[in-house]
Amino acid sequence: MKITQIGAVYQLTFMPRLFPVNCYLVEEENELTLIDAALPFSKAGILQAAERIGKPITKLVLTHAHEDHIGALDALKEALPKAAVCISARDARLLAGDLTLDAGEENTPIRGGVPKKVQTKPDVLLQDGDRIGSLLAISTPGHTPGSMSFQDTRSGAIIAGDALQTQGGIAVSGQLKPLFPFPAFATWSKSTALDSARRLLACSPSVLAVGHGRMIENPAAKLRQAIQAAERNLHGSSGNGNGAIHRA
Repeated sequence: MKITQIGAVYQLTFMPRLFPVNCYLVEEENELTLIDAALPFSKAGILQAAERIGKPITKLVLTHAHEDHIGALDALKEALPKAAVCISARDARLLAGDLTLDAGEENTPIRGGVPKKVQTKPDVLLQDGDRIGSLLAISTPGHTPGSMSFQDTRSGAIIAGDALQTQGGIAVSGQLKPLFPFPAFATWSKSTALDSARRLLACSPSVLAVGHGRMIENPAAKLRQAIQAAERNLHGSSGNGNGAIHRA
């Protein structure tokens, strides 16, 4: 496991050379919030990282319900029974194995590793605009119907799950990067993901932290380029583009 820190955000990367999977610890005054639960074997590394920081994990927050983001959830909840598990109300259904679509959602199959045997039940069902400590919940569907990102209101850093990737090159969810194609294969709606990326750009992130790949500081230019590439791929137009601990 590799740990990279930018401000109050600690990126924990498992299998960094083979298949990088990130989760994040966000430091509050007296506690830590874990964003995503990585892989089934990740429990020990997550708990060790929290011990090194010296604060307890009090919240387990999920960006979405794919297996590489909830892998250690059951084990962590067993180790931290008082920690509140938070996920979007929409992806709580996916966490429970429900693949049905709502009226008005794009009629394409939900893809990716959907959990089938998760025992943990959410304590908090999040809606757009909710607050979890210093974090603001931002609805960013596309990779899954209920994907969420979280912006640290103190610094502007955004933890975006698989709304984008930076491994293999920055890309909006659903846009294929041959050096790391897996997020694209697991995306439900490319057009919805593009809308969500535009929303994240409008939030003026100071840092972009994603599920796969390195964090990017001052990401606006690269985020805009990724959006323009997605617009060209989806619509054939260039678009206007609006829309040890290592220090990074």
